[in-house]
Amino acid sequence: MPLEQARALVREAVRPLGTERVALANADGRVTAAPVISPMDLPPFDNAAMDGFALAYAGELDGGFVLDVTGEQAAGDLASTAGLGAWEIMTGARVPDGFDTVVPVEDVAVLARHPAGQPSRIALGSAPRRGQHVRLRGQDIAAGDCAVPAGIWVDPSVAMLLGGIGVSELEVRRRPRVALLCTGRELIDTPGAGLASGQIYNTNGPFLARRLALAGAEVIINHTIHDDPAVFREAVLAAQSAGADVVVSTGAVSMGRYDFVPEVLSELGASLLFHKVRMRPGKPLLAATLPSGVLCVGLPGNPVSSAVGQRFFVEGALRRMLGMPDERPWRLPLAADVSKKPGFAMLQKASLELDGDGRVRVRLLQGQESFRTRPLLDSRAWAILPEDSELVAAGCLVDVLPLGHIHSNLFCEA
Repeated sequence: MPLEQARALVREAVRPLGTERVALANADGRVTAAPVISPMDLPPFDNAAMDGFALAYAGELDGGFVLDVTGEQAAGDLASTAGLGAWEIMTGARVPDGFDTVVPVEDVAVLARHPAGQPSRIALGSAPRRGQHVRLRGQDIAAGDCAVPAGIWVDPSVAMLLGGIGVSELEVRRRPRVALLCTGRELIDTPGAGLASGQIYNTNGPFLARRLALAGAEVIINHTIHDDPAVFREAVLAAQSAGADVVVSTGAVSMGRYDFVPEVLSELGASLLFHKVRMRPGKPLLAATLPSGVLCVGLPGNPVSSAVGQRFFVEGALRRMLGMPDERPWRLPLAADVSKKPGFAMLQKASLELDGDGRVRVRLLQGQESFRTRPLLDSRAWAILPEDSELVAAGCLVDVLPLGHIHSNLFCEA
């Protein structure tokens, strides 16, 4: 099946999950389920952007103009009504009613002081502009405006805005629950444990668990199981009973004697979405849905094939479950010519670089084989080389996705 058709089928197999209310303090990494409407203006009152002197603008306020200082306003002081002259004011302090302009302290000369040291008379250094250095009520966001739309990942910037308008809790999508099953009798889960001949450390499990968490999922099961169809069957049923929304497995999806995942899912009554995709790495990838609606994604066992399947298929399903809009890839020019086998979309580890004119280009990394994990350390993105091409020339635009879906709008509008 072509890559984009297969990706679309996975997205269409799932629906947005239910919602729950959480405290803003616990909302990091969650996704808003409904628009958040601002209950107040931000700033909530006109306030000074600089330390200085607040006054009422008048045309005669030119350089050398002398004003008596008749009051003082510090941050946190209650509302006050201005009289004549000027008031000393601190950054963030509420501008007294009747005043509309702030002159910075460095733009005045203090002519006299009270016995305690406060300025009592000043002379302006230059003519001010009406409204200068005043942050107006509602200038950031007005009461009744949409502060944060639905489908937005809550990060520190979102939390800052919501905290600023007094939001203490918000409605978010439930985290997708994922069961991760790594198959292979050769896999050893304990790093540093002794390896017998033919054994390897399980790297897929920890990598995928971390990536799934970063993508907004809750990994409720992370098991390594032997190449036994009966054990795999029981593991899938246990994941379903535990409330998993998605079962992600690694290995046992190709054409070998021990590649039993397709057969077991069929025995469980799963509806096959596809098995094998015209892409490399990761061609043997499988997706199906159990009668209960649980999505099953069978990833190949090679580490990079597994990483590709998780990024391009599982994360697409997670976005749909979280109520987020589907990703739109960046379109960036290649930094160098590349040859490929036609008939397969190539999903390549890539870095991003700036040319001499400050334009971003995508450069494919050395070591694209599906077993080579070291190049992932230098990778900053995934580049997609089109299926039908044999030579993709430098400067040609190709689709590029970031390492994780939450950064997919970094270079383009949502």
